[in-house]
Amino acid sequence: MQIEIDRPGEYSMRARNAHAHNDDRESTSTTVFGFWIYLMTDAMLFATIFVTYAVVFTNTAGGAGPAELFELPFVAVETALLLVSSTTFGFSMIAARAENKAATLAWLGLTFALGAGFLGMEMHEFGGLIAEGHGPDRSAFLSGFFTLVGTHGLHVASGLVWILVMAGQVVAHGFSETIMRRMMCLSLFWHFLDVVWICVFSIVYLLGVILNV
Repeated sequence: MQIEIDRPGEYSMRARNAHAHNDDRESTSTTVFGFWIYLMTDAMLFATIFVTYAVVFTNTAGGAGPAELFELPFVAVETALLLVSSTTFGFSMIAARAENKAATLAWLGLTFALGAGFLGMEMHEFGGLIAEGHGPDRSAFLSGFFTLVGTHGLHVASGLVWILVMAGQVVAHGFSETIMRRMMCLSLFWHFLDVVWICVFSIVYLLGVILNV
């Protein structure tokens, strides 16, 4: 029977590598936990804006209300773009865990295109409302609407910038523990925006039209 004995230098190297790996795992857990805390504070921000909108959405100051201003088919397409982008980001994470750089970048690119399409439609909607005299200064309802939807739109814009940054880092550095940690945080952020938008679509657009306010 042959017994393999590590030389002191080899044992020391293995010990350092194991220690570094454990440090990376602890850093990932801490970072993700901290990011969850950030998302909870962001959820509180949106909850506050939702409550404010719920209080003022009937105060149209004699102007048009949700039923007259919102086009559900247009918003449904907008919603579909963002929901599909959440799926494509999920595929990018699968590719990243497999360390497939080409697939990861392709899925990130598609996610970016869908998110940009969503944001473009939102800006088109805002531009059309303002051009027709339904800007945020027209009534409390419109102030609440522009604040809520606009805040979500700013988050989407931030997410798009983050996607570009992550794509650049994947190209430059591959799939290190740090890159994967950042990808995980971005994934949480992007899915969080989907959840918020489902609430926006249901409460602002769908409920507003159904109630015929």
